Amino acid sequence: MKIAIVQDELIRIGGAERVCLCYHYAFPNADFYTIAYNPNGTFEEFKNFKINTNWYSKIAQTQKQYQKYFFPLGILAARMLDLRNYDVVIQCGTHCSKYVQVSKNSLVFSYCHTPFRLAWQPNSYAQYIESKGFNKFIFNIIIYFLKKIDKYFSKRTNFYITNAKEPLNRIFNYYKFKNEVKIIPPPVNISQFYISKNPKEYYFIVSRLEYYKKVHLVINVFNKLGKNLIVVGKGTQEEYLKSIAKSNITFKKGLSEAELADLYANCKGFLMPQHEDYGITPLEANASGRPVIAYAKGGVLETMIPYTNNENECTALFFEHQTEESLTNAILKFETLNFNSQFIRKHAEKFDEPIFVEKIKNFVLEKIKLHQF
Repeated sequence: MKIAIVQDELIRIGGAERVCLCYHYAFPNADFYTIAYNPNGTFEEFKNFKINTNWYSKIAQTQKQYQKYFFPLGILAARMLDLRNYDVVIQCGTHCSKYVQVSKNSLVFSYCHTPFRLAWQPNSYAQYIESKGFNKFIFNIIIYFLKKIDKYFSKRTNFYITNAKEPLNRIFNYYKFKNEVKIIPPPVNISQFYISKNPKEYYFIVSRLEYYKKVHLVINVFNKLGKNLIVVGKGTQEEYLKSIAKSNITFKKGLSEAELADLYANCKGFLMPQHEDYGITPLEANASGRPVIAYAKGGVLETMIPYTNNENECTALFFEHQTEESLTNAILKFETLNFNSQFIRKHAEKFDEPIFVEKIKNFVLEKIKLHQF
């Protein structure tokens, strides 16, 4: 039986790329495909695999390039990936992994983190919100076609897998999908993280620097509080965020996994200001024994244990509104609490990578057994 794994792109380090890596662990003999691969931009482990790609990879080595040329070149590149000779195709991502050519006899799985955000939730992007006149008109035309394309190719999937309840509902609502959608929460690699004996007095955030991630909210609050903050990430808002940040805020990017683990382990607390469908970074903080200050929406409601009145048996403190006042009050409350690092770490172990790999493998193999090739 021939199995192929398809990832949207491999040009950065993030939760989607970690999930895809786990699919390789579950099916090590599968062939791997993507339209853009930068071996120096993503997880080192991918260098151990043969990555099949095409011409789009030569012009899209960074996130900015990938987004700039995606419509229509990225879509065309995905359509040119011919996987019709595979019995099973496992697609990972949010958009173009669904667009590859597959046989009508193939069994197709899609691990969908969320339906294509630009097509279905364009207000997540500052570029769309801030566009006016002719630019807004062009944006809306592109979004119209992206919706059509995304919905059309979504119908080729036999089984969807997703990370949490919110994207599950979107799959049903946007794609009108009728079959089973399985929730399997993405993993955290527990072995990469450790508990520090002497955490320091800085707060920490790891995020793509995009409008919908709400990093600007955190910066505005820390500008006023004067507390130390370290921001790790890159994105289209990087220069803007640096321009508004005061000297108590430090930006970093391009860190090794060991450097990132050290920053997690030694922070006072980790910040999650955005409404995230799932969010692996809070679990990475928990794997380091560190508590999280999170906006009380989305995936954290499924992965975190919120503080109510017992600081020894919680992993996060929630704030209710994406406002400076609400976040400030949460930080001030957070500073009065003493969290239990061992309890927090133990909670994160429930999401360890081997558990995820086993769940994915079992689900796919179960459906293969029931399928008549």
